[in-house]
Amino acid sequence: MLVIISKVILILFGLFFISVGILMGFWPKTARNVLRKAGSTFWFHYGEITIRMIPATACVFYANYSKFPTFFEVFGWFMLGTSLVLYLVPKQLHHKFSNRCADVLKPIYFQFIAPISVAIGLFFIYSVW
Repeated sequence: MLVIISKVILILFGLFFISVGILMGFWPKTARNVLRKAGSTFWFHYGEITIRMIPATACVFYANYSKFPTFFEVFGWFMLGTSLVLYLVPKQLHHKFSNRCADVLKPIYFQFIAPISVAIGLFFIYSVW
């Protein structure tokens, strides 16, 4: 049962990356504004970190069933580990960092990296299908 749930989560994770790619490609200013919200409130900070642990855990559970088991296991554990570290980072620092990134990443840069996000999403879906 965990394997099926993990597969569904990873397909949704792939669709999320594709959606973000579309957002960055067609509405880069909106994507930039979303980036600025990272860590802005208690709920954004801890919610964002907690939510990213769901596909990370799914990567670990589904690794042996995927087309790239080593990648999925390493990536899943890496995401889980970095999530735990991010729990220790004060939300103000997280928010300050995301704002600096948004300042550096002009809308044209979001459009440039949008296809990469779509490709990552397609990779996840292909890997677990």
